[in-house]
Amino acid sequence: MNKTATLCTSLISSIAPKYIRYASTGSGVTHAKKVAVLGASGGIGQPLSLLLKLSPLISDLSLYDIQHTKGVGADLSHIETRAKVKAYVGKDELADALKGMDLVVIPAGVPRKPGMTRDDLFNTNATIVADLVSACAKNCPRAIIAIIANPVNSTVPIASEIMKAHNVYDEKKIVGVTTLDVVRAATFVAEAKGLDPTRVFVPVIGGHSGNTIIPLLSQVSPPVSFSQQELDSLTTRIQNAGTEVVDAKAGAGSATLSMAHAGARFSFSILEALNGKEGVVECGFIASQETEFKYFATPLLFSRNGVEKSMGVGKLSEYETKLIEKAKKELNGNIQNGIEFAKQYLAKSK
Repeated sequence: MNKTATLCTSLISSIAPKYIRYASTGSGVTHAKKVAVLGASGGIGQPLSLLLKLSPLISDLSLYDIQHTKGVGADLSHIETRAKVKAYVGKDELADALKGMDLVVIPAGVPRKPGMTRDDLFNTNATIVADLVSACAKNCPRAIIAIIANPVNSTVPIASEIMKAHNVYDEKKIVGVTTLDVVRAATFVAEAKGLDPTRVFVPVIGGHSGNTIIPLLSQVSPPVSFSQQELDSLTTRIQNAGTEVVDAKAGAGSATLSMAHAGARFSFSILEALNGKEGVVECGFIASQETEFKYFATPLLFSRNGVEKSMGVGKLSEYETKLIEKAKKELNGNIQNGIEFAKQYLAKSK
C-alpha cells in the first residue's frame, strides 16, 4: 500500500465510528452474512441501509419496501463495498427478499408527528409488523429479527406471537432495538460531565417509550456521580428525547438519522456475535425470564445463536427502583396490547 493510501486509510479509520470500518472491506472477513432491511425506503431505512452497505460484515443486503426501493437499491449499489445489493418492491416480492437471510431489521412503519405518542402509531404499525414477521416465519424462520418499528413495547410481543403461531418461535432471535436510548443516554451524560461520549456507557432497561425508558445512571461507565437535580433532568431528557426531535422537525418526521446510527450499531454487534466474537453486549427488549414483566429491556449478551442471556439489571438505586415501579402500568399495558392485537390478527388470518 502506498503512502497516500495508507494516509487515507488512517484518516478514515480515525473519523468513522469504529463499527463501520470503511477501510476494512478487503480485510479478510470470511463469514459475511445476509441482511434484509424491511422498510428500506423510509426515513430510517435509507440511512440505515447506507450504513449497512459500508460494512464488510455483510455479503448480501436485501432491501424491501412497498415503494421506491429500486431507486434506493440502484443508488447504494454504486458504493465500492463488498455487500451485494438487491431491491424488492411490494408484497409479491417480499418472500424473495427474505430467503436465506441471517438478520432481518425492521424499521418499517409510519413516523411520529408532533402531538403523537408512539402508542398513536399502534394500529398502523402493528399490522405492518405482523405482516412482515409472518413473511419471515415462512421464508427465514431461523433469522434474527431486530425490530425498530414503534411502539417496540408492543411490536416485539406481536412478532413473538406470530412466530409462535407458525411454530418457529425462538426467544433468542426476536429483539426490540432500544439502542437509541443507550446512544442518547451516553451523549447526554457526556455533555453534562464533560466526557468523551464514545467512551461512555449507560445501561438502559425497561421499555422504549416515555417513562418505560429507565436509564441506570448509577451504573454509568466510567463511574460518575449526579446530584438529584441532574438525575431528574437527565432521566427526563432521555425519556423524552424522541419527542424533542419530533418537535424540532415540526411535522417533518421523527428521529431518523440517530435511529439509523443506533440500528446500524445494533446490527453490527449482532453480526460480530454471529461470526463468533465473544463478549458482545447491547441492550435490547426481549421476552423476559428474569423480571416480573413478560418483556423487558436489559443489557444482552449475544452469541452465534442470538441472545445468549440477559445480563440482568444489576444493583439498582432507590431512584431507579421507583422508576421501574412508575413504568409498570404503561409497560404492562403496551405488552398486553401487542399480545391481544396478535391474537386478533391471527384469528382473521385463518
